[in-house]
Parts: sequence; structure tokens; C-alpha cells
Amino acid sequence: MEIKRRYTWEIFTTLEYAGEQDQVELYNFFNALLTHIPSAAAEASGERRSSILASPARLTEDSDYKEEYDRSGNKYGGPEITSPISGKDVDALIEAFRRKKSSHLHPKYVALILREAASRLKNLPNLHNASTAISKQITICGDLHGKLDDLLVIFYKNGLPSPENPYIFNGDFVDRGKKGLEVFLILLACYLAFPHSVYLNRGNHEDSVMNARYGFIREVETKYQNNSERILKLIDEVYRWLPLGSVIDDSVLVVHGGISDQTDLNIIKKLDRSKYISILRPPVESRTTLEEDTKLEWQQVFDMMWSDPQHIDGCVPNVLRGAGTYFGPDVTSQFLKKHKLQLLVRSHECKVDGYEFNHNDLLVTIFSASNYYAIGSNRGAYMKLNFKLEPHFVQFISAASKTRELSIRQRVGIVETSALRGLGARLRAKRLDLELEFQKHDPHNTGIITISEWCEAMEKATHLGLSWRLLRPRLAPSSPNQAESEVNYLVTLQLLDTDTMIKAEELETSVADSLYKNVSSLEAIFHIIDADHSGFISLSEFTAAIDLLEQHLPGVNQREHLLRMCRLMDLNNDGAVDLNEFLEAFRLAEQARNKKGPIGSVTDRRIGGEDIENLSPNISLKASSATAAAIADELQEMVFNDVENDIDPSDCETQNG
Repeated sequence: MEIKRRYTWEIFTTLEYAGEQDQVELYNFFNALLTHIPSAAAEASGERRSSILASPARLTEDSDYKEEYDRSGNKYGGPEITSPISGKDVDALIEAFRRKKSSHLHPKYVALILREAASRLKNLPNLHNASTAISKQITICGDLHGKLDDLLVIFYKNGLPSPENPYIFNGDFVDRGKKGLEVFLILLACYLAFPHSVYLNRGNHEDSVMNARYGFIREVETKYQNNSERILKLIDEVYRWLPLGSVIDDSVLVVHGGISDQTDLNIIKKLDRSKYISILRPPVESRTTLEEDTKLEWQQVFDMMWSDPQHIDGCVPNVLRGAGTYFGPDVTSQFLKKHKLQLLVRSHECKVDGYEFNHNDLLVTIFSASNYYAIGSNRGAYMKLNFKLEPHFVQFISAASKTRELSIRQRVGIVETSALRGLGARLRAKRLDLELEFQKHDPHNTGIITISEWCEAMEKATHLGLSWRLLRPRLAPSSPNQAESEVNYLVTLQLLDTDTMIKAEELETSVADSLYKNVSSLEAIFHIIDADHSGFISLSEFTAAIDLLEQHLPGVNQREHLLRMCRLMDLNNDGAVDLNEFLEAFRLAEQARNKKGPIGSVTDRRIGGEDIENLSPNISLKASSATAAAIADELQEMVFNDVENDIDPSDCETQNG
């Protein structure tokens, strides 16, 4: 059971970081275009300046918002919010949002909260100064990721914010969970009602680029179909004014991700945080300044949002996430000593118990979203510091009644199933690569390779670094007549073609999807590559872009593949790619990905088809298909069908850490 728990956790964290790495790599590509292609930086600068100039108009906007209707066609019947926002408004929001059948807050009230929050946040310093002088204590909460039930459990157990009960919320309020907007609005309303008792730090998911990939933009568009564009612009405005961290009693630093060996709070305090509408995109002003001061500032912000601690000394690039650093105990110790601090508090990583000390107890990670990966996967926690800055932790699991009657084995099974479905979705995207790697070890189409060869093929195709040998029984179990050292890899391929895995993939959002949904980014990339502004990308312009990227962006070396991609975009074969063809390529990619049905069963692909008779006599394609179907059925049976009900914050399990 412990082995299952550990490899399940490994799958969850690996898939999470791999997805973030994909997203960061895409925007590294975009940033390289901005930085190194002539005229691109100036255009981007003009676009950014126009955005900044437009922001005051958005903050004072008070025009009518289009009516939104619930599923039954009824008009708005929820709470009415007035300015200035008070504690009564916070209570009304909580009561409305926790109800299963409540209508969404009227868009004009959403806009009111967002406008007032942005207007007030812009007056704050980059680093909050929080104090325990009056309250004698302060509560720190980590990632919530749209988990409204967890936020309400915290308020139920610990009380609402007040001068005697201040809170720091350490970023990542949205994405992944279903109630990101409700969480965000309640936190902003709390800040407006209790401005000296609520401190909101920016996280790496307070970023529209991340929101496009991880669900928050889709959530807003679904809940406010008639007003989503205006609401999302206001949300961006709030993001850019969120402070980057908090300092408690001049002794404890609270930031979302962490630090690097280059982090300097003196630089952080002086920079203009409003430039970072997206942290993943550099605030390009001109090609010369980006190379010096702007790049240094941007890296400071980037490291604070994205970094993770490591057990060994030193500071190295964070290759798992593709952004930020891994920083060791020596970096933490030197940083705290330099800035005369006692403790570094950060979030950014899910922990099984909700919190974890590292670096000789000089650093603590706090994570407040319970059941983050799946029901029963982890506890959430919040941290309380008294006036002596001594820590105390409260761990909790929300919606505890949903799993209270389950045995430990059933709980682990549910979490394992969720992990394997997520892994299956990732493997389906690598289906052809897997097939090619298996074929290298099986030139005679026997369908059988050794377990070592199977593990090697899985890793080469996916680069996930998982414990494939432990996962073999779940992805390619041996048959009764098969040697334990042999693997029928057809089972793995056929498992990926089952309805269970197809549905799992449909729930995922790819990098291409998120970029396609940010059409403005695609258009910007097109105009950057179109150097002569002809409205067409020629093969020579695409080649020039690749040349520049190879010089300035390590790892871009798939020249022939990129050129072939350009040729494929030329849908009418006229030798050039126009904007419509460029956008259509992404639309078709998304459409193909969302198409119902398997990628192609083994019998109609290269390993099957005309080569089917070459399979070894002891391998039955029918038998392997039956095995794959049995695995898929088992995974489907263990899916936890979570029924949405009113949120009851008292339905929780808590314990002191």
C-alpha cells in the first residue's frame, strides 16, 4: 500500500511539473521571438504601453453589463454588493457561493469588486509589511487553487479576518479547481473589507497565460458567457497590482515560490510590478534595456514565483518546472542572514501533510488545498505564527464525509486510479512515439519485449522519469503463461485506445489549446515572424526566425521538423502562410485532439495491419485487447463520482500538526 501511495504521488507531481514545463517552454519560444527578431520588441513595447494607458479607463468603467441567466433561464437573484464593501458583503458572498443552486454573482458586482481591489492594491508596496503587534498572531495560507470548500473550512475553524485575526494568502488562488472565481472574489472582498488584516501575495497562477492552460479562463467564460472578456481584463488588472510577498515583523518573509542565489529584496522593493501583466512574458521596452536592468528585474520576480527548495547545497535551474530555480540550504541560510530574517515561508508545492519543513527548519512550505490531486490524496494546512513567531499548524481534509466510510485500501485505490488516468492522457499524446520505441526492440513484430526494454521505451518516449518497473503491473500486466521478465507491449498500446483513456485525455488542456485560446498571442507571433509585414510568412522568414532562435534559445535544434511544420501550415500550397492559415493550423490541431474515437487501434497501425500474421504464435491480439479492456474497466470502476452539494465547512477532519 505504501509503494502504491508513493508511486501514485510521483505520477501526480511529475505530470503537474511536466505540464508547467510545456507551458514555460512555449513562452520561452515566444519571449525569444520578442527579444531577438528585429522590430518585434518595439511592437511589443507599444502593445504593452497601450495596455497600461487603457487601464485607468477600465478601473473607472461603470457601464451596464449584459444580463446573465442560470440554467433554468432565470435572471439574477443573488446578493447585492455596495461600495464600500463591508464584512456583511463578505458574509453574503460566502453564504451565496457555498450553495449548490446559487446563481453566480451579477457581473456588475464582480466588476465592482475587481475594480475597487485593483484601485486599492496599486497603492501597496511590492512587499507587504505585516505585524503581530496588535493581533499577537497571524495566519498564513498556501495554494487554494479554486478549492472553495478548503477556504471555507479555514474560515470555519480559524475565523474570518479581523484586526485581531489577520491573514496572509500566499498566491495561487485560481486554476485547477472549479470555484476559482468564487475563491478570488471572496479573498478580494475580505481585503477590501479588512484592508489591514488581509495580505494577498501573487502566485505563478495569477497569470492569464497559466489560466488559459489550467482552467480559470474557461471557468470565467462558462460562468459569464456574455461578459467574460471584460471581466478577464479586470482580473488581469488585479493580477498586475498584487504584491510579490509579505514580511512579518521584519523577521519572516512569505513569498509564493522561493528564492535564488541572485534574489535581492532591495531590487524587489524598487521594481515596477505593474509591468508584469504576465510573469511568463518579459516586459520588453527596447532591445537594449531587456539585456540589462529589465532582464534582471524580471528574473527576480520569476524566481520568487517559480522556485523550489532542494536538499543539497547550491542553486541550479528548475528543470522539472522549466522555470525558476532549485535552491539549497546554503542559499536559504545566506539569504536570511543577508536580509536579517529568521524564516522563509513559501507555498507552490503540494505536500501530503499540508506542510513541510526544509533547510534545517529555516524554510517551511504551506499548502492549503486538500484533496488536491484526487479525493484523499493529501491534507491541506494553514500556519499560525504567534507574537514570538513560533509556528503552529492545523491540518484538515474538507468534505470528509465523502471518504469517511471507505477503507484505506479503497482510498488508495481511488487516488491511484486518478493518477493512472492522468498518466494515460499524457501517454496518449505520445502514442506514436511509444509505438516507434517498442518497435526498435521488436523488429520481428513478436509483440514481446523484456521488462527492461519496456521501461526504456516508456522513458524515451515520455521523458517523465517515472518508476516504470513499478507501474508495469498497471500498464502491461503479465499473463499466466508469460515469463515475468517479458512484457506484451500491445496491452499498453491498446489500453491507450480504450474509452477510459480517451475520456481522460479529453479533460486535459494542451499547450496548443491554451495558445489557440489566446488568439492575440498567436497573432503577435505571426506578425513577429512576418518580418517584411507583407501579411504572409515565407519559408525564408520562417528559416530566419529559426536561425535566430538557435543562436539565442538553447535546445531549439529541430530545424527540419520546424521547416516541415511551416510547409504543412501552407494549406493552399502557394508558398507562403497567411494569418488565417497560421490560426487554422492551431484550430485543426485542437479539433483533431478533441475528435472522438481512438488514435488508431493496434490492428490498423504499423505494428498490426498487414504485419498481423507475423506476430509470435504465443501472442494473441485478442487476448491482449481483452487484458487492456479489463484494466480500463477496473480504472473506470474505481473512479470516485463526486456529487456536488452545498458546501458544509463543518464537514471536515482536522488535527494539529
